Amino acid sequence: MTIYSEIDSNKRRTWVMIFGFFVFIIALGWVFGRVYNEPLILVAAVIFATVQALVSYYRSAEIVLAVSGAHPVSEQQDPDLYHILENLSITAGTPMPRLYMIEDTAPNAFATGRDPEHAVIVVTRGLREKLTRTELEGVVAHELSHVRNYDIRLMTVVVVLVGVVALLSDWFLRWSFWGGGGRRRRSGGGGQGEVILLVIALVLAIMAPIAAVLIQLAISRRREYLADASGALLTRYPEGLASALEKISADKEPLEAANKATAHLYIDNPLKEHHGALNSLFSTHPPVAERIKRLRSML
Repeated sequence: MTIYSEIDSNKRRTWVMIFGFFVFIIALGWVFGRVYNEPLILVAAVIFATVQALVSYYRSAEIVLAVSGAHPVSEQQDPDLYHILENLSITAGTPMPRLYMIEDTAPNAFATGRDPEHAVIVVTRGLREKLTRTELEGVVAHELSHVRNYDIRLMTVVVVLVGVVALLSDWFLRWSFWGGGGRRRRSGGGGQGEVILLVIALVLAIMAPIAAVLIQLAISRRREYLADASGALLTRYPEGLASALEKISADKEPLEAANKATAHLYIDNPLKEHHGALNSLFSTHPPVAERIKRLRSML
């Protein structure tokens, strides 16, 4: 495996998942609309979910920084770390993100911001002190790759799609159990084919939100692999990030500033929760061992 083939593979799989997600939502909206003869159900759900996501999209960086207790880092305060980010940004051909630090001894990092012009990279004090320079470069390159690959924007789109599925399912179930079925019967529905379609719609309404979340998490894991490969391409040294991931995952100290709402942003689970094989389906990050294996196969 080469770095380039890993990048191409992850990009291709991401867009296949996104396309499949769109098809899934259109099919869901068609079934629900057909059952109640309301074709505007899908349109209303898309508009509502999009408005909610846009508000979060434009304010998310400030909210996350405040919740995490991060503070800005200037060139004078930490010239080495500042220059690592500056040099990698030049190599990547992107504007240099703002640099922030969380005063916590647990090693970790994350990126946020809606685009490269408004990006922020945050590292913890523990990451700064426990990693070597090459390991630190690997982590910063990984987070910069999230910015460069517009992962925040992509995941915002995915959140909208998940929101649409949740709204469609919720509305359908509410209409079914609080009078929608009666209105439908009065309109003349009730043939065998219509009953079968209603049963299918009810099953979809219950299962679709779970399926949507699984797709969202699968896309998130795919973007982590992509950021690993893109970061390795920036530094031309995959071992730096591989070694950093080993140290970060081996450190048992949970990050006090993190919570379940922000944990998905970090390069590794900051809550230090361990999951079995089944629960890995519900993880935002791939297993660290697999990430390290892929990075070292690029050497």
